[in-house]
Amino acid sequence: MNTIRCLLLTLGSLPLFAAELEFADPEVVGFSSERLGQINDFVRRDIDDGRLVGVVTMVARNGKIVHFESAGNYGLDNDKSIDNDALFRIYSMTKPITTVAMMMLYEEGRFQLNDPVAMYLPEFEDQKLLRDGELVDPASPMTIEQLMSHSAGLTYGFHNDNPVDLAYQESRLADSRDLDEMIKRLSEIPLRFEPGSRYHYSIATDVLGAFVERLSGMTLEAFFDRQIFTPLGMNDTFFNVPDDKLHRVASNHYWDQDAGSMAVIPAAASRPIQGVTLFSGGAGLLSTAMDYMIFCEMLRQGGSYNGVRILGPKTVQYMTINQLTDETRNEGADEYPGSHLYPGQSFGLGFGVVTDPGQAGVITSKGEYSWGGAANTKFWIDPEEDLVAILMTQFLGSPWSDPTRFQMKVATYQALTEINAD
Repeated sequence: MNTIRCLLLTLGSLPLFAAELEFADPEVVGFSSERLGQINDFVRRDIDDGRLVGVVTMVARNGKIVHFESAGNYGLDNDKSIDNDALFRIYSMTKPITTVAMMMLYEEGRFQLNDPVAMYLPEFEDQKLLRDGELVDPASPMTIEQLMSHSAGLTYGFHNDNPVDLAYQESRLADSRDLDEMIKRLSEIPLRFEPGSRYHYSIATDVLGAFVERLSGMTLEAFFDRQIFTPLGMNDTFFNVPDDKLHRVASNHYWDQDAGSMAVIPAAASRPIQGVTLFSGGAGLLSTAMDYMIFCEMLRQGGSYNGVRILGPKTVQYMTINQLTDETRNEGADEYPGSHLYPGQSFGLGFGVVTDPGQAGVITSKGEYSWGGAANTKFWIDPEEDLVAILMTQFLGSPWSDPTRFQMKVATYQALTEINAD
């Protein structure tokens, strides 16, 4: 074998750079074009049945887009056909982006994962724990890693059966001018649980957003734009939507129980999309399916996309493995099922992670990592199948959130004709 041929073969086996997304026929990457049509079928059926209004769905494998479709309208108040570049409030799909930002700073040596939160946010130095009606010192301080895995003892204020959750509601954290004010208000409320004792979905990722601001000296909005969005080419992801893109924002909806149908959430009652100064790392962004696919592809390709490295591959691997013990994961599952995880799923750093596909109740793979947003958005990344899928719609409080997401999974996986079996 001559030297040049040997060199070419060697170079061909190395990931010199992470390629940009491209479109391909489904059959090229082991999908059936005909069977992928099941995604369009279930979306159209749900729109016709009044369960969805406007939807964008996207599937890619091996970095090649094989499905990218839109159906329905921008909203019940806007009968324009929705486009692939529609902007959606992604709510908690903001959380993985914020966690990635923190891990970028971690790679720079700005902190260690087990550092106490109060080392960097001194407002939490004397925070108490509410135990049996008494304020006591926690056995150990909450750590940065616990914030990332929702085991720091914080809550969200969703429940009405506990004084701490009620205090969250009374403090109106979301009305804070900025993250500094939100942190001050939050630090005055006691912890709901002993740090490290249980998984409990919480405002923890908003606290991570404050970390990013303190450690970087930038607002979270500026850090996202300069360090993640612009380098990756995510040109349609914002806390504040530019005037010239407002027409692409899909209307938000809710389930009107009295009418037994969907209704539009008035703009005044929905999360603002302009004039935002409180940059919620837990739920504040708007994005498109394509932009979020770019973010997911960066992760699937080990932290790099189109020649731009955001994280090291070992960091991505660490973020997407289970970080909870069985005891921590299961404690409180019966008490707060709405705050918990799907069967067969645990939590890494910023992502839900499938640990036991046989318990999931839907087709999936071990090691799949994912998360969703309150308005029925969803993404998942399947390293076993080199697959990324995204569902975008706008429906808060949907009675069909889980069925819709599960239908998207079934419709995607049943279309595979080749799997990456061991």
